[in-house]
Amino acid sequence: MSVSQTQIQVPEKEIAGTKRKLLITGLIIAMLFGALDQTIVGTAMPRIVGELGGLSLMTWLTTAYMLTSTTVVPIAGKLADLLGRKAVYVTGIVVFMIGSVLCGLAQNMTELIWFRGFQGIGGGIMMPMAMIIIGDLFTGKQRGKWQGVFGAIFGLASILGPQLGGWIVDASSWRWVFYINLPVALLAVIFISLGLYGRTAHTKVKFDVGGIITMIVGVVSILLGLTFGGKNYAWTSWQILGLFGLALVALVGFTIIELRVEEPILPVRLFKSRAFTTINGIGFLMSVGMFGSIMFVPLFMQGIIGISPASSGTAMTPMMVTMMLFSIVGGQMVTKIGVRLQMAIGMLVMAASFYLLSTMTVDTSEFTISAYMVILGIGMGLVFPILTIALQESFPKSELGVVTSSSQFFRQIGGTFGMTILGAVLNARSSHLLSSQFAAMQQQQGAANPMLTQMSDMEKHNAQGLYSSLLNPTSLSKLPAVVKGHLVPVLKSSLVTSLHSVFLFGLLFVLLGTLLTLFMGKIQISDRKKMQQPAE
Repeated sequence: MSVSQTQIQVPEKEIAGTKRKLLITGLIIAMLFGALDQTIVGTAMPRIVGELGGLSLMTWLTTAYMLTSTTVVPIAGKLADLLGRKAVYVTGIVVFMIGSVLCGLAQNMTELIWFRGFQGIGGGIMMPMAMIIIGDLFTGKQRGKWQGVFGAIFGLASILGPQLGGWIVDASSWRWVFYINLPVALLAVIFISLGLYGRTAHTKVKFDVGGIITMIVGVVSILLGLTFGGKNYAWTSWQILGLFGLALVALVGFTIIELRVEEPILPVRLFKSRAFTTINGIGFLMSVGMFGSIMFVPLFMQGIIGISPASSGTAMTPMMVTMMLFSIVGGQMVTKIGVRLQMAIGMLVMAASFYLLSTMTVDTSEFTISAYMVILGIGMGLVFPILTIALQESFPKSELGVVTSSSQFFRQIGGTFGMTILGAVLNARSSHLLSSQFAAMQQQQGAANPMLTQMSDMEKHNAQGLYSSLLNPTSLSKLPAVVKGHLVPVLKSSLVTSLHSVFLFGLLFVLLGTLLTLFMGKIQISDRKKMQQPAE
């Protein structure tokens, strides 16, 4: 199904001098505040819950944004090819601004969740646009440098976000976490509008309405199934199986539609390209391991070592700084050693860090963990900037938007899969180990031991609640000293072993991604300008 509307052709003008500087400034501003929003809100969540209530709904503040932003990424990339970068990018920023205002005005948790979902539409449009425009503006070698810079900006936002969020909440109200986006976003709109050319001639554009609808239904159903599965509903429940079944039907329908329409939102023929399939496969597998595993390192620090949340966040900073530095270095190094070799090296470095993380014990120091995370940051920095460059070098400019956004899309989906799959590994492994340890202790000391019976009953009714006590000093202090003396070592031992399994699973996904680099073929980073200006 398609709908005809007006399309405007690209004037063959070169964006240079002042316009180029304005545009790049606008891109940097938009990238920075867009990335900040993903980390700044987490710090404000306790204050938001304290004012609005709805503790049970708290995770939906992140989930709602993730659902809409992930789904809209490939749609935004295709629309950027059809309607032009300026129209799509500015629309995305404006939607994000409106969503930010609505979030700041929310009067209850339900409203805030809906408004975060709306804000995510704008975020999902903005996410791939900077990389698409950088792909338009520069040659292959120059792209490496600039995409390394943009990767560093994202890393900087990951460091500054939580601290900036804490400062805003302490100094004013959590609502300003959202309102602060307005002046910065307005500045980005001005710079981008001044820097980008608009279209001037007219022809026909065909919107792939059927593809958009089936993609949204399919992707949202998968993400909802992964979000609720194993938490709100059993994996074998009719609710979860129904969501996955709906996703299958929708995605089959999407494939059929994409094979028939004139302007598909994600052309199925792209998957025939070895470069497209392998590069996005590498990005997906890397994200499954990386995003899924990174979230468990703070758990180890707080639950096993016993440091505060603030201290665990500080211990992660060296990784982000290293990733920033190596994003810049990697963006320039790729022209010297080649895409395939650098990607393989980066993936192997990441794999080494996962192996080291799987060797941690209850006696591992905070410094050692930070050192392991620095190694991970090196690997991430080497891989991140070249995933997009390699795709852009493999396709003509007419498809730059859709292939660039596909890279973002598959990485986000991979991160969601990773958090879900590795979270399920942790839950299953930790519950099994705790049950086994209590059974062994009862066998050794006698089933009549009242303390062991009490702990065993606690484990049967709420094993994950017991583990949560490691992260809550107040709850832990309420336990009798005798119970705590026996319980805490068992909990820590089981949790450490469970986290070993998590990191080894993450290692497996990264190694599979490393293996894919052997099949991606030779991709040459050119010094030839495919186009001097964005396709506007």
